[in-house]
Amino acid sequence: MRILAVVHGPTVRPELFGDVVREEGHELVEWDIRVQGAPANDGFDAAMVFGGDQNVGEEVRHPWLHDEYELLRAFVERGTPVLGVCLGAQTLAYSAGGQVRAVGSLIAGFYATELTDAGREDPVLGVLPRRFEAFNVNAYRFETPPGAVELATGPVPQAFRLGERVWAVQFHPEVRRDQALDWLRDEPDLPKPLEELTADLDAKLPAWQEHGRALCRAFLCTVEPGGS
Repeated sequence: MRILAVVHGPTVRPELFGDVVREEGHELVEWDIRVQGAPANDGFDAAMVFGGDQNVGEEVRHPWLHDEYELLRAFVERGTPVLGVCLGAQTLAYSAGGQVRAVGSLIAGFYATELTDAGREDPVLGVLPRRFEAFNVNAYRFETPPGAVELATGPVPQAFRLGERVWAVQFHPEVRRDQALDWLRDEPDLPKPLEELTADLDAKLPAWQEHGRALCRAFLCTVEPGGS
């Protein structure tokens, strides 16, 4: 399969998800929409859209956001499977008619998260435990868009499914340690000292990465012929 990875900068790449895609024998096409514009919305079996320090509502500063909204709407219309992460989840929500707004303070670190009943039955989110601690770094949140199904809850809405083939997660299941620390070092208003967040990361990241790999594999299974 040919999988598109839409990225928004050098520190927000596919990371663990890229490893899983290649381990499963698929082609990963990484595409920085900021500088490359929107790719064609055909020729891909699925798309994954990753995070960034940009936000919905900053279209004057980042006009390529309009290209991303149009791309996502086209993928949804075509029935292309999509998985959005953090900013990718927010652009998915917005493109589907949902609201995205500032949280009011930075969310950074591991947070208690719980699957909804629909999440437990979902072919992608359902591979996670019913309750788990999810790694977040975000100052914006999405509202589950009209017609979508909420799959996980936490300090903010954490996941939804739109139709049968589009998923969005606010947390970061793809993250590596050095990547996470780069994000945290760049944030001036952390909820806890960096040293405490680093200790949490070292203690909890290995188990979290196993969950991330499982989530990515479950998404790929829904794309393959005969998948859910």
